[in-house]
Amino acid sequence: MKFKDAIEITRPINCLMGALTVVIGLLNTRLSVPLDKLTINIILGVFTYIFLAAAGNTINDIYDIEIDKINRPERPIPRGSISLKQAKRLFFLFLSIGIILSYLNTLILSLTLINLAIAIFFGFITWVYAKWGKKSGFLGNIIVGVSFSIGLVYGAYLNSPIIPPYIFYFFVTAFALLVAREIIKGCEDIEGDKNQGVKTLAIKIGIKPSRNISLIFALLAVVFFILPIFTTILNFFLFIIFMVIGLIEVGYTIVLMLTSDLRKEDLKKISLLLKIGMFLGLIAFFFASL
Repeated sequence: MKFKDAIEITRPINCLMGALTVVIGLLNTRLSVPLDKLTINIILGVFTYIFLAAAGNTINDIYDIEIDKINRPERPIPRGSISLKQAKRLFFLFLSIGIILSYLNTLILSLTLINLAIAIFFGFITWVYAKWGKKSGFLGNIIVGVSFSIGLVYGAYLNSPIIPPYIFYFFVTAFALLVAREIIKGCEDIEGDKNQGVKTLAIKIGIKPSRNISLIFALLAVVFFILPIFTTILNFFLFIIFMVIGLIEVGYTIVLMLTSDLRKEDLKKISLLLKIGMFLGLIAFFFASL
């Protein structure tokens, strides 16, 4: 196993994108928080998320080896760059480091155990998703949405046990967009999932009805993306600018969902656009804290 393979299996871009949720949660609740505490929270909070997310992505690839041979043969395990034994060791290493970092954060700053509990819960549900969640279909989509968005709540709790409502609006926006994307990905990967007995919505009820459910979550994300303007966000002006950009992008994606033929290339494009929309949402949430 090469070092680059050990990094690749973690899906570092996804880990970094998810870690941004922790920073957003921290910066949007930073008022009255001393700079030294905020700095420690950012460093330890970000690395806690990265290692726990890395553990989740690794265990997912372990359980998905047969599916990935069909849908994602270029990934490290199916292409033979990492053995199953090596992948399991990496999973336990990443998981242990993530929980230890969360514990150190709690210990150094005398925080409540809520943060440590959230970190352990994050690590637990990533394993649940890999072992049972993905094959269950829709439940797995929900777990993925929670896993990604939980960083917003985790980061906010590092600063204070009292979380402002807009953090929860941020959470629902990111959660709903990711669930919408996961449903579309299930439509895109229907061939490989059928062969492995994965009960995605696309397999259970068909591609078009699944698209409709994905559409509901995308619209839910739009609603909760707008709601923060009615709260006391730190930077209303910058948030509005990037919120509009995000709404235009997600609006275009929704139109495409309604008008495309839902062929594999269409589904792949929609999935990518939903991911971009989620990233634009995170950028808006970040600028809301400045």
